[in-house]
Amino acid sequence: MRWLNWRFIVFVLVFVAGVALSLPSLLGLSQGPKITLGLDLQGGLHMLLGVDTEAAIKSKIKSIASSIKYYAEENDILLEDLRIEGDSVTFKLLDEEDAPKMDTFLREQKGLKIQKEGLSYRVSLTPQEIEAVKEYAIKQAVDTIRNRLDQFGLAEPTVAKQGKEKILVELPGIKTPEQEQRVRKLIAKAAHLQLMAVDEERQARVNQMSPEEAAEYGDIILQDRHGRKYLVKEIPILDGSMITDARVAFDQNNQPVINFTLNSEGARIFGDFTAKNVGKRLAVVLDNTIYSAPVIRERIGGGSGQISGGFSVEEAHDVAIALRSGALLAPVYMEEKRSVGPSLGADSIRQSMIALISGFVLVVIFMVAYYGIAGLIADVALIANLFLIIGVMALFGATLTLPGMAGIVLTVGMAVDANVIINERIRELLREGVSIKKAIEQGYKNAMSAILDANITTLIAAVVLYAYGTGPIKGFAITISIGILASMLTAIVGTHGIYEALLPKIERSRNLKLWFGIKV
Repeated sequence: MRWLNWRFIVFVLVFVAGVALSLPSLLGLSQGPKITLGLDLQGGLHMLLGVDTEAAIKSKIKSIASSIKYYAEENDILLEDLRIEGDSVTFKLLDEEDAPKMDTFLREQKGLKIQKEGLSYRVSLTPQEIEAVKEYAIKQAVDTIRNRLDQFGLAEPTVAKQGKEKILVELPGIKTPEQEQRVRKLIAKAAHLQLMAVDEERQARVNQMSPEEAAEYGDIILQDRHGRKYLVKEIPILDGSMITDARVAFDQNNQPVINFTLNSEGARIFGDFTAKNVGKRLAVVLDNTIYSAPVIRERIGGGSGQISGGFSVEEAHDVAIALRSGALLAPVYMEEKRSVGPSLGADSIRQSMIALISGFVLVVIFMVAYYGIAGLIADVALIANLFLIIGVMALFGATLTLPGMAGIVLTVGMAVDANVIINERIRELLREGVSIKKAIEQGYKNAMSAILDANITTLIAAVVLYAYGTGPIKGFAITISIGILASMLTAIVGTHGIYEALLPKIERSRNLKLWFGIKV
């Protein structure tokens, strides 16, 4: 057992682990970790979305109005004519003694431009805050869409900002029109939940009232899913930003409903409002459509509510996902859509495999022809390297794209590069008359600095590509990075361990032509 050494043991363990982790992907097994194929390999949906950032500004203004209204009610400040006018909130105080408190409250709010004339106020956003709101709306849209698609169960969706106000979405595996339509609805759904007070005094006249007349009373006209009109206060009681959870449930008639939970601030506002408005109606509004307008029977504590309205189970599930992931601060719209068929992906895989196998065979033949058994040892390390790349990608659920396949093909050439350097160093020492054992040890030692320099610089470049690239570029960077690390392990540690295990045979043979392809 003297041939056993720690390098050889590590190499065998790594080889076996690589093969075991690769088999589910290579054989298409249902069990075990598998590599996910990217959009360009398995087909799917490519979309470029635009973001309506102006809507985010309007939403922010409405949120400010809600905050002012709630603060005034909490502190017994009497307001008159609180309303939204364009990009501003206007109101008037009835008591001059309340002005210092209101001024302090407004100054504490970030990014507000406050114009005051006597007891009349006009509150708007500063130019810097407007830009910040737009930028945040785009970032929030990217995060929200990604979160929705993750909860929907899609494998490795790509969601990334592109340009100033665009979002790139790539969805591998979307192959039917029904899947595409459902995903597009989920992405585009604003999921903007608002609880709004019904204007009971004027509700009876809603069918005869124009939007302009409703605006004079600080109201807006909304419809429910059956076309019935409701007159509701424009400034909501609270909105979906205060939701912490949303789940599908079933009512007493076994119809799907959505139960939602509010955070502590939302629960307090909800409880206070329902306590003061017993006998009045509260409209549950989702994306400007009223789903229900129940009469408040008693104070509702605990910070929970329910949305009903004839959902299908699938629709309720998707709405709950949208509510949990958060409302889009700004609506998104389709700018470009492209479907990638699975047949194109199959062709790409076939051509990539031809390139991979061709490159592999040529490298194997060259190494054996030029270096003899030493070349064969390098080929064994190359095979282990390929299994290790596939196994590690499968273990971490990485997505394999067409550039990633190119990265694997490139790795085939790079993986033997280290062994070429090592073998040349060993051959140089053997020609100088150094013993076989010492030539092997010195060969690895002398080659180490050149190998590390080359691989580390390439690895740094791959990390930069991954950090700043998107989609396919990331796929290329991942395979190159894994390939570099795997080749350093197999080529430096693995082949050295094999040489140590075979050293007694090499010394007995003394046939350097057979082992290293040279005559001394």
